[in-house]
Amino acid sequence: MLDRFLDKTEFESYEDFMENFHVNVPENFNFAYDVVDAWAEREPDKPALLWTNDKGEKIQFSFADIKRESDKTASFFQSLGIGKGDMVMLILKRHYQFWFSIIALHKLGATVIPATHLLTKKDIIYRCRMAGIKAIVASGDPVVTSHINDALPECPSLHALISTGPVIPEGWYDFNKEIEKAKPFVRPENPNANDDVSLLYFTSGTTGEPKMVAHDFTYPLGHIITASFWHNLHEDSLHLTLADTGWGKAVWGKLYGQWIAGANVFVYDFEKFEPVDVLHMIHNYGITSFCAPPTVFRFLIREDLSKFDLSTLKYCTIAGEALNPSVYEEWLKLTGIKLMEGFGQTETTLTIATYPWLEPKPGSMGKKGPEYEIDLVTPDGRQAEDGEHGEIIIHTDGHRPLGLFKEYLHDPELTLKAHHDGIYQTGDVAWRDEDGYYWFVGRKDDVIKSSGYRIGPFEVESALMTHPAVVECAITGVPDEIRGQVVKATIVLAPDYRQRAVDDKEALIKEIQNHVKRTTAPYKYPRVVEFVDELPKTISGKIRRVEIRDKK
Repeated sequence: MLDRFLDKTEFESYEDFMENFHVNVPENFNFAYDVVDAWAEREPDKPALLWTNDKGEKIQFSFADIKRESDKTASFFQSLGIGKGDMVMLILKRHYQFWFSIIALHKLGATVIPATHLLTKKDIIYRCRMAGIKAIVASGDPVVTSHINDALPECPSLHALISTGPVIPEGWYDFNKEIEKAKPFVRPENPNANDDVSLLYFTSGTTGEPKMVAHDFTYPLGHIITASFWHNLHEDSLHLTLADTGWGKAVWGKLYGQWIAGANVFVYDFEKFEPVDVLHMIHNYGITSFCAPPTVFRFLIREDLSKFDLSTLKYCTIAGEALNPSVYEEWLKLTGIKLMEGFGQTETTLTIATYPWLEPKPGSMGKKGPEYEIDLVTPDGRQAEDGEHGEIIIHTDGHRPLGLFKEYLHDPELTLKAHHDGIYQTGDVAWRDEDGYYWFVGRKDDVIKSSGYRIGPFEVESALMTHPAVVECAITGVPDEIRGQVVKATIVLAPDYRQRAVDDKEALIKEIQNHVKRTTAPYKYPRVVEFVDELPKTISGKIRRVEIRDKK
């Protein structure tokens, strides 16, 4: 399948990759027809999706199965009047109906809005009003369906509610029954053009209300690099990305690039995450490739790995937050596998990564890839030198690179603020070393300017997290008359240290401050320390530093 889109599919080196990687984009590309149905025609029995759940159920879907079920789903959606350009939200956790639905909606030229099951009534109303959502397909979870029903009176655009069960509320369609009685699917004559909006994500809202990130129909092709040249997948791979389908990382790791590469996508559908279950999955099913955020690997290295046969596991990638080098070293010691870090945004595909030809530097995101022309720019507009902090920008030069978002939907002002004069500003700050590796510093608004130094939150948070008292932390800047700003640490303490914070708070603060001074550059230590029960977070679990800064 790769050779349908790439002139060259194998590369001898990073330099060869950077020079000769190129994606041929078909006219009116549609992932559902040009990849899923193409596999079903070429190799109908080829494994596509291995789904299992915490109840012990297991289904191996072939590409022929996915084509058949997505055709039935598309026909059912057509019967509800869903077609080209219509907005449909999917709240489906890790249920296999997500794959039927997203492929079906692509076949119709509709716009898919993946969403988390953690949305409340307020969140659903906001999304319906902003996007004009026509239908919602949801897990039949009583909490999920009740939030949607509560929002319904304030969502006039909603015409159809569909549940995958087990709960089918009054007035809702039963997804599984309806697709079984659907008429034969008739493909629309012109389902889409390349620049039509196919996918819409609401951002996490770390600094304000969530933005609507719109991607066009060519976006899946941008994930060829993600799967084939970061996850390092091939046709015999069984790949697990842990993400819930409500988050952008799901289509990064559970759909587009993986199926273009011909890999079998592994899905573990669970209600409560237990780290040891991941090890059981690798042991029981022979998973070959695994991608998860650093937090998950921090949990895994605490387990007794000797109890599991992990010999099938050949490759591990890591993203979602910056990697603490100590986690890298421990995972390597226990498994012999290097963690290959990557970086991107909801607005992009993979932009920086540790590719297979590169030796990882623990804590570094890796090097830039061939799809985006990346640079670092200082606050005064200069190109940053090696070792100097700068905002990551993407040069567009009058064209939009494959994988870069089309727009913030219905917000041309915000779109122009981020993407103008041939440049997309990511808002993320990094520095580059003399070997061309990039190191994450933090969001532009989060970087602290103190006594002439620019201090990134992550580097201080990484130092704090190596102290046993710290379970979670957030670094922000607070105003200071002499230094401009000073570093503040907001910390959630481990249970064993909470009483110490009561008995001798100042001594514990001093101990933590001295630990940071020993672990990183002394000028970065937090001069202000606050202990809290929990940190303010977005619905996706990202820390809202703006809320900490604004707290009086």
